Amino acid sequence: MATTTQSSQVPAKAWSVVIACMISNLSLGILYAWSVWKVALVNKAEADLGHVMTGINQGWPYLTDAQGTLAYAIAGLLMTFTVLPGGRFMGKFGPKVGITVGGLLVALGCFVAGLTKSYCGLVIGFGIFCGWGMGFGYAVGTPVALKWFGPHKRGLIAGLVVAAFGGAALYIAPLAHYLITHFGLSTSFISLGIMILVVAMVAAQFVSNPPVDYVPPAPPVSATAEIKQAAATADWTSKGMLSRWQCYALIFLQFSSAQAGLYVIANAVPILASTAKGVEFLAANIWIIAIVTALGSTLGRAGSGWYSDKMGRSKAYALNATISLLCLLALPTIIEMKSIPLLFLAIFIPCWQYGGGQAMLPVFTADFFGAKFLHSNYGFVFMGGGICNLYSWGAGHLKDVTGSYSIGFYISAVILFVAACVSLLTKKPVKAGVSNS
Repeated sequence: MATTTQSSQVPAKAWSVVIACMISNLSLGILYAWSVWKVALVNKAEADLGHVMTGINQGWPYLTDAQGTLAYAIAGLLMTFTVLPGGRFMGKFGPKVGITVGGLLVALGCFVAGLTKSYCGLVIGFGIFCGWGMGFGYAVGTPVALKWFGPHKRGLIAGLVVAAFGGAALYIAPLAHYLITHFGLSTSFISLGIMILVVAMVAAQFVSNPPVDYVPPAPPVSATAEIKQAAATADWTSKGMLSRWQCYALIFLQFSSAQAGLYVIANAVPILASTAKGVEFLAANIWIIAIVTALGSTLGRAGSGWYSDKMGRSKAYALNATISLLCLLALPTIIEMKSIPLLFLAIFIPCWQYGGGQAMLPVFTADFFGAKFLHSNYGFVFMGGGICNLYSWGAGHLKDVTGSYSIGFYISAVILFVAACVSLLTKKPVKAGVSNS
């Protein structure tokens, strides 16, 4: 039943929507398991000779590092730039249709990648179709879930929903590794495509916007000043948001957080493969590092979302960025030392930071510009994350030329330092005629 007055209790329907959005994201988050496919595809020496694989992967080409990163980079880029039209599509046709379209496109992309057995098929299937599908699905979950909750819960709810997207690699990585090892690359893509299609379409049936006259519960008296200010935020249209410099600051924060995390995620498996050559267990179970990256990203989303509700978004973002950049600066030395425990830690923390950014930036956007048009407004902010995929691809070329990941890590660390400063200096815009208190 529609609610016309502000209640102190969140309705059960709100939590069912959150759970459905989490399940949808769990089915669509195939991007973060890419390094499992990459390690099976990349062999520069064989690629330079134009050789193809034999056995269960008969007909698949070997790829260089840059080639092995391109489909991943395109998928991330298109996912990012599809969130905006996907959000507007959801606004017109509803969240059920948005998630269904997302599932159909991701499944189609997996089928194309698996059936073509080619570099071009990977770029078109995984890169383009999966990128589009993930964008449509991702555009739905967080904006819809946040509409059911007040600002004092936004960090937690956004963290839970986006944690599911990052957490997908926790099961997709080992499952894909098993399928690749026992049945080949083609079967791994096709099998996952079928599973994604079924789960996404079922989850879509339980997602809906709140009634038009629904009012989310207000923050408690004990909420921080920043959260109380967010409760008084006016709703800005995309046109109004784009006229304020704070919008571009948030886009930069999205880019900065994502470029560091995605660079680590894209290369985690190859880095461990070269670092752990003398460790028999890890050499045989190299996919474990993909679980570490997924775990870092997943816990970072839920954890950062939770403590950003307590300490404020700006401080939480700056804290994550500062600790992460120290790890990035240390990674070249850790790789040279071949210290497996330190390597796992130094990879986990940037992934936590990345997950935290994914959770906090939609909430930053809602705190600054209101929740009513978040499905459209966050699409613009999320574009910052798409630009960073070009960085991952460029860094792949650096690796091919220099034979080292070091330069990429150092550049990422500098960008995070600037972002930490921007986060602390950026304040909520004031709309004419609306108080910030």
